[in-house]
Amino acid sequence: MDHPLLDPLLHGAPMAQRRAMAKAITLLESTRQDHRTQGDQLLTALLPHTGRALRLGISGVPGVGKSTFIEALGLYLVRQGLKVAVLAIDPSSSVTGGSILGDKTRMEQLCAEEAAYIRPSPSSGTLGGVAEKTREAMLVCEAAGYDVVIVETVGVGQSETAVHGMTDMFCVLQLPNAGDDLQAIKKGVMELADLVVINKADIDPAAATRAQAQITSSLRLLGFHGNPEHDPHNAQQWTPKVLQISALQQQGVDGFWAAVQDYRQMHSANGRLAARREKQALAWMWERIDFGLKQAFRAHPQVQALLPQMQADVAAGRIAASTAARNLLAAHIG
Repeated sequence: MDHPLLDPLLHGAPMAQRRAMAKAITLLESTRQDHRTQGDQLLTALLPHTGRALRLGISGVPGVGKSTFIEALGLYLVRQGLKVAVLAIDPSSSVTGGSILGDKTRMEQLCAEEAAYIRPSPSSGTLGGVAEKTREAMLVCEAAGYDVVIVETVGVGQSETAVHGMTDMFCVLQLPNAGDDLQAIKKGVMELADLVVINKADIDPAAATRAQAQITSSLRLLGFHGNPEHDPHNAQQWTPKVLQISALQQQGVDGFWAAVQDYRQMHSANGRLAARREKQALAWMWERIDFGLKQAFRAHPQVQALLPQMQADVAAGRIAASTAARNLLAAHIG
């Protein structure tokens, strides 16, 4: 029997489809076991309808203008006749666990477009700047017929690499005065970037031009000694580009999209896009296995019986944390 959300999600009228998408993503984000079972059934039914969208990851430090840039890009794509989905990840408080989820308020014009769908989600403490179920939400958007799925990360700096592991193209936004070229290398995400965008270039054009030259030099160095996918001597491989834009003035967005299209065309032709997705799917499987094993470990009766004593002993300094961990693992094994 088909899941009740399947038909409206695949064939529903625009408003009915949006409701079905929202319900499907909420179902997939739920931690209840019965919801998890329903979510797995829905995902399996959706899989044949996925894989045709471009998956675009956007990262950058807070204040770099990610939301403004995504709105400018989304409006540009909608005018080109494309359907755009935005999965915006908001940071969750480490104190209260809450999240503001305010990205829609910063994308007012894009929200009003029928061909655009924006879904804010809390990071829920997930490392890597992306919500735990972002991959599954991407599949829902693809099955609903969206041409471009944009993932906006939390924007905390060096832990954004998880978005690279689930998208076709990874773009890093930089500010014109964000430091020298050595700082650009140190950020840890630069060697993964397929495209670097210097936003707010209209504020200080001279600084933006200097930053473009410095980061281009840094990426060339990383191509020689770092990421093998960015070999500058191989004409069949993509060489990361550095672009200047002003999202607020909507300048340079067309050039950005042209670079994205060039990247997609090259990687589709040389087979790297398909290989990257296969690798990501296997990594996703192992990630879920790790999560499931951790859940099963915590739910094990013997572990639950031993855990309070082990925690108390570690906190009081009576036993080393590594020893306590081995004792708990031994209890789980049996």
